[in-house]
Amino acid sequence: MKLPRPQMHQRIMTALSRSRIVALLGPRQCGKTTLARMFLPPDHQSYFDLEDPASLARLAEPMTALSGLEGLVVIDEIQRAPHLFQVLRVLADRDPLPARFLILGSASPDVIQGASESLAGRVEMIAMGGFHLPEVGVASQAAHWSRGGFPLSFLAASDEDSFAWRKNFIRTFLERDLPTFDLRLPGQTFFRFWSMLAHYHGQVWNAAEPARALGIGEMTVRRYLDVLEGTFLIRTLQPWHANLSKRQVKAPKLFFRDSGLLHHLLGIHTPSELERHPKIGASWEGYAVEEILAAVEPDEAYFWGTHAGAELDLLLVKDGRRIGIECKRIDAPRLTASIRIALADLELDHLAVIYPGERNYPIADKVSAFPLAALAAKDGPADLVGGLR
Repeated sequence: MKLPRPQMHQRIMTALSRSRIVALLGPRQCGKTTLARMFLPPDHQSYFDLEDPASLARLAEPMTALSGLEGLVVIDEIQRAPHLFQVLRVLADRDPLPARFLILGSASPDVIQGASESLAGRVEMIAMGGFHLPEVGVASQAAHWSRGGFPLSFLAASDEDSFAWRKNFIRTFLERDLPTFDLRLPGQTFFRFWSMLAHYHGQVWNAAEPARALGIGEMTVRRYLDVLEGTFLIRTLQPWHANLSKRQVKAPKLFFRDSGLLHHLLGIHTPSELERHPKIGASWEGYAVEEILAAVEPDEAYFWGTHAGAELDLLLVKDGRRIGIECKRIDAPRLTASIRIALADLELDHLAVIYPGERNYPIADKVSAFPLAALAAKDGPADLVGGLR
């Protein structure tokens, strides 16, 4: 079974219509290849998988193999052949242009560095994750939160099968992907670090504690975190620094980008186990943050906090507007002191409290309650940014 992804499909089509090269970046197994193949005819000869020996053989002489192709050319796992960036630069500068290129990558630092150095002015980058709520539907929200958005995890026949898929995903990452980063450490040590991060989910990041626990230096811990962030598995949300007299939090906040992987590392197998787990609030906050960022596509995104306790889960900048977001797993959001402080100190145009209810309603001037499920509606993201009018 496959789920349509019309919004992502349209984004790629739009990018291909205006850019010579489009880079589709995201974690392994998030559906990049499936989506890319939809842009090619059934009898295509213009798809290259750099993990396939046959494709590697065809690209032994890349200029010869690629220069005669017309239409759309798809190159998967581009980070495994960084020398191709130089070839693509030459091919993208032809006039007239016989072919455009869609390149797929699952390790963003390598792809972004290569694209920045070799393809400046020629490439448009699109970030892609697993399924999001508008794609799976509001009726599947509980399963989506529990299992996460990776297609084979979400679409598994049972919770047990989904949990087993995530276990295999983690093992494959440790055995196959981790060695490519030349960290020179046992996979088991990295797994311990990854598991520790599950308990930091939704919290301000401090490298000192896991460094002490693992008996390694803080710089090494930061390098480990860079690997997970660079492979789209962890998000570090940077703090907003307002020009205030208050002491503000200056360390980033850490989130798992996929709730299913978070739950696996916390040992949560089913939605009922999630309901009883002490990390349920943090899990729901992270799930909401990812859905909001995917739906709104803000120009900038931060969190904000002071050492006195005032905080804001998200500060979004979109089309010149400052939008505050609080994510609360409660039945009826109300005005709090922290909301009043954030609204005034950050000069917000609007503040929305995202909650798991069904009704959008005003709480106070410039403050409203907004159901997470409303993001799946056609005008949901615009309504969130615009506030109640």
